Amino acid sequence: MSLGQGASLNGFRPFTANSAWNQDVSAAAVDPNSAEIISFIGGTTGLHPDFGSGLYDGSYMGIPYVIVGAGQAEENINFTAYGDESDPGPMPIPADAPIEGYPNAGSGDRHILVLDNSNCWLYELYSSYPAYGGGWNADSAAVWDLLGNEQRPYTWTSADAAGLPIFPGLVRYDEVAAGEINHAVRFTLQHSRAAFVPPASHWAANSSDAYAAPMGMRMRLKASFDISGFSAANQVILQALKKYGMIMADNGSSMFITGAPDDRWDNSDLHELGLVTASDFEVVLMSPIYTEANLPQGAPPVIASFDANPRATGPNGTVTLSWSVINSGYLSISPQIGAVRGTSITFTPSQSAVYTLTATNAYGRAQAIVLVQVN
Repeated sequence: MSLGQGASLNGFRPFTANSAWNQDVSAAAVDPNSAEIISFIGGTTGLHPDFGSGLYDGSYMGIPYVIVGAGQAEENINFTAYGDESDPGPMPIPADAPIEGYPNAGSGDRHILVLDNSNCWLYELYSSYPAYGGGWNADSAAVWDLLGNEQRPYTWTSADAAGLPIFPGLVRYDEVAAGEINHAVRFTLQHSRAAFVPPASHWAANSSDAYAAPMGMRMRLKASFDISGFSAANQVILQALKKYGMIMADNGSSMFITGAPDDRWDNSDLHELGLVTASDFEVVLMSPIYTEANLPQGAPPVIASFDANPRATGPNGTVTLSWSVINSGYLSISPQIGAVRGTSITFTPSQSAVYTLTATNAYGRAQAIVLVQVN
């Protein structure tokens, strides 16, 4: 992946081939309630690109992202709302990371999306504000392994209401220019119910109607829909909606698809997508649908061991942290280190500290600590 804001991924596709984001659903079965769900949304509701070029009311349109390299410093994250459901950090968030709505982000969602091209991690923050003295304040944050296919703990949020990653669902200029979007697209609906479809893990219900969408619901543009009259760029987007569909990730304006801002977008051309309406879509079979009554149960991670060698060192000395974890989806160590893979890491501690290993899977979280002294 190239470095910088809005940089090209150069063909790299986040997550594994069997990730829901990367699955071809063009031949998947239609949900038996598809017609009723579409009717509840409003069949004449047009598709709307929630991204583009230039400013609208003083803010860039879409959710920006930035790609950083190995030299980006790790920063502490102070959680202001959902810390118990957030990944602890630290995270390599630049001090000048673009915030959704920049340069006048206001009090909106204020997402920050950062990809690390040296270690292939994705970091996402919600309601992000620079912290006094450095680092960031955020309501919530999640770390995603771009080489894996992780699942957030059931009922936990992420930086998105559905507990999903945001970045893999963005429509990006680099992929449209290359002629293919090879993943599902993120979208919003006005109403949702207290349910979710994997890989979503969280709901934010504002409706009790049986035909309101659960978070994670996927809609697919009908194969019969003729896209030949649209521009080449819009045909790329519409073809992706036929092959991969779009995944409902948050409450918002109905049929709004999410993308990244880029000054190369043609806004007038993008708005032609409004000719495509909800009735041109069908809902892909949803199974299972999880509610409060049937949430999955399983074993959280178990940390069998977590140790430091040596446990005391001098200035500029190195320490190896090693661990054995059973049934974990992903791991992080705080302070100073952040997201990790494998069973050990060697580093230079900056000062004496208690290091915390956090192991997370779809059923919960476990933590263990070790003291490292710098004499």
